Amino acid sequence: MKPKERQQFLLMLTLGAVALLAANYLLFIPLQNAWKKRAQTITELRTKVAGGQGLVARQEVLRQRWSMMLSNTLPKDFSAAEQQMLQGFDRWSRDSRVTIMSINPQRKRAAQDYVSLQCQVEASGDLGTITSFLFNLEEDPMAIRVESMEISARDAAGSQMALNLLVSGLVLAPEEKR
Repeated sequence: MKPKERQQFLLMLTLGAVALLAANYLLFIPLQNAWKKRAQTITELRTKVAGGQGLVARQEVLRQRWSMMLSNTLPKDFSAAEQQMLQGFDRWSRDSRVTIMSINPQRKRAAQDYVSLQCQVEASGDLGTITSFLFNLEEDPMAIRVESMEISARDAAGSQMALNLLVSGLVLAPEEKR
């Protein structure tokens, strides 16, 4: 090969390598990233579709549970809701023989479409009666949730226990104050 031909060949080879490098960075890598992103999106969509199909399959059970939850919420009127909650505490304490020392109800607006009625409860009894009280409270269909709980011993032997409990009751679509 003549030097002039060799120079042209090397120049063409260099231009071809630069063109391949540019094509790699300008075409192949972006296309590969787009392909990976599309594959990830397809996987996410398939997961969402499978979840949606599961919800559709469980539709009847979910609707029954939702209607049960709606029927067990506290009344819209705050005083009636407070009365129902206090009656619940009275019933649970009688069934478990726990001594309730104080109940402090408090209204708390959590969102526009619901209010929670929070009750700070202090009770005492032995460990069996307190566990029975908590079981009765949790098993009741009333729409309540135990937010926090603290149990401590009132005597050195630990036979008398003190229970400090924060319970929230759900009130959907409350009446507005005028």
